[in-house]
Order: sequence, then C-alpha cells, then structure tokens
Amino acid sequence: MNQVEHLSDRVAAVHLDRRRIREQKRQERIFSDKVRTIGVDIDALGQQIKERREKEQREANELKVYADDLLCSDGIACILEQRQKKDERQLNKDIVQFRQQFQQASSRREFDLNDPELLKKQEGQRILPGLVGEDLGQKNRLRKQQEQLYSWTTQQKEEVERAKLQRKQEENQYDQIRMSLDSRALELQKMEEQTKRDLLIATKDFNLALAAEITHRRLQEHREEEENNQTEIYNQLNGDLLMENPEQNVSVLGLSRLRRDCYKGMSPQELQTYTQYQRQQAEDRKRANMEQRQKDLQEHQERMSSARAALLLERQQARINKELRRAMDNSNSQLAHIHDARKKHLQDVYTNIPDERYYSQFNTSSR
Repeated sequence: MNQVEHLSDRVAAVHLDRRRIREQKRQERIFSDKVRTIGVDIDALGQQIKERREKEQREANELKVYADDLLCSDGIACILEQRQKKDERQLNKDIVQFRQQFQQASSRREFDLNDPELLKKQEGQRILPGLVGEDLGQKNRLRKQQEQLYSWTTQQKEEVERAKLQRKQEENQYDQIRMSLDSRALELQKMEEQTKRDLLIATKDFNLALAAEITHRRLQEHREEEENNQTEIYNQLNGDLLMENPEQNVSVLGLSRLRRDCYKGMSPQELQTYTQYQRQQAEDRKRANMEQRQKDLQEHQERMSSARAALLLERQQARINKELRRAMDNSNSQLAHIHDARKKHLQDVYTNIPDERYYSQFNTSSR
C-alpha cells in the first residue's frame, strides 16, 4: 500500500524544522561566551542617561552664559562706537565752527592777492586796455604789508613781555604763598611742640601725684595690716587654744561629747580606762588567734584526708579508663577488618568507571 503524504504532515515537519533551527540558534547564543549576555544593568544605564543629560544641560548653560556675554560685549561695543562717532561729529562741527569764526579767508596775509572784490575796492583806478597784469598798487600794498608785519612783530613782543611779566608775578606770588605756608607750618609745629611739652608736664605731675597717693595708700594698708597682725597674735596668745582651757573641750551636745577642734589629750582617768580597754582587747585577740589556729589545723587534716581519698579514686578511674581503652581498640580493629572486607567486595562488584560519554549527555538543552 502506497504511503500518502498529507499536507498536515508537511506543515508539522516544517514547524519541527523551524523549532529545531530556533533551538540550535538559541544554544549558540547561550553557550557562546562571546555572544551570551545575561541581563541588562538598568541602574547603570539610568545613571549614564542621567549623567549625559546633566552634561548636556551644563553645556547648554555654559553656551547660554557665553552667548549672554557676547551680547553684552556687542552692546557695549555698539555704545562705544556710537559715542565715538558722536564725538567725531561734534569735533568736526567744532572745527568747522572755529574756522568760520577765527579762520576766515579775509584774515589771511595773502588775501589781498586773491580777493575777488579787489577791483571793486580800488577807487578811481582803471586798467588800460592791453596792460593786463600791471600792479598799480604794489607800493601801497608793500607799505601796508610792512606796517602790518611791524605791528604784528610789536604785538608779539608785547605779548612775550606781558607773558614774562605775568609769569614773574605768578612766581613772586607763589614764593610769597610758599613763604607764608612755611611760616604757618613753623608756627603750627611750635604750637604742637609746646602742646606736647605741656601735655608731658601735666602727665608727669599726674603720675607723681598718683604715685604719691599709691605710696600713701600702701603705707596705710601696711600699717593697718601690722596692727591687725599684732591684735591677732595677742588674741591667739591669750586664747583658749594656747591656754589649754579644759572647758573648751565640752560640746554643746553634752558632757559625754568632746569638740575635736579643741581636744588637748585625755585626762588620767580616761587614760587608765583606755589602758584597761586595750588590755582587754589584746586578751580577746589572743583568744581569737588560738581558736583560729585550731580551726585551721582541723581544716588541714580534713583536706589531707580528702586529698588521699581523691588520689585513690583517681587511680581507680585510671584503671577503668585503661580497660575501656583496650575494649575500644579491639572494637575499632574489628570495624576496620569489616570496612576493608566491604571495600574489597564493592571493588569486585562495581567495575564500570564513568567515561566522557557519560558526562556529555548533561547540559545539552537550553531549556
């Protein structure tokens, strides 16, 4: 009977091949150290994104500050340029105004040679036809030029003399002012020195008065201290402490109590009573020492007997431990023989040793 291949079998075979190929690629990705990646560090990626954003923000802020500085510099440059242009325009305007006021063409020396109204100014003079270029007023012009030159020279000399005189007056005035200032400075210096001398004299008088007052006060204090010391010494010599007044030993609480700060020793009756009390204490101490010695001797005998009994018990325990050790050694030797026999039996039974084919069947799937 012929085998018929169905469409479903073909589709199943295609799906099976696809799954096999996908599983093979997955194994290559997982078992390859160069390709395999285990997870993604979200925190590190987030930190990198945060740092990149902070860096971009910092660069943007720096760029904004730089742009603001450039705009400010451009504004200042424009203001300075406008001010410079305004100053230039004002300067040109002042130059033109000065020229119009003080440098007119009619004030020049050679204006009479280039005056367009020269012919109109000449009264009654006519130039004959055919005599072009003849200067009829040359002598008058030269005389006027010489007179004008002489007047200018005289004016310049007067101005120089006037300037010298004014400078000399200024120098004299400066010398007078300087001499007056020097004399005033000397007077002020003398006044300052006199004030310092007066101040030093007043300070010296005050210091002398203060020193005399301090010396007097110290002498008075020393005299009062000497009087107080003498009074205190007299009181101490005549007081109850050095006079050994027996009445000062009595306390305010009663005759049975004494004042420690005023105690001067015991009376003969108290001394006799204290001696008898000491003798009684010595006898009681001797009796207590005898009793303690007898008690210590009894405790020593008891300790010796206890040590002897403990030594006997220790020897008995050592014998018992020796017997237990011998029994344990016998038991261990029997167990060792049994373990060796069992190991030899296992070596005879289990002869198959795992090879590389046994270990290669593990870790073959990616699931």
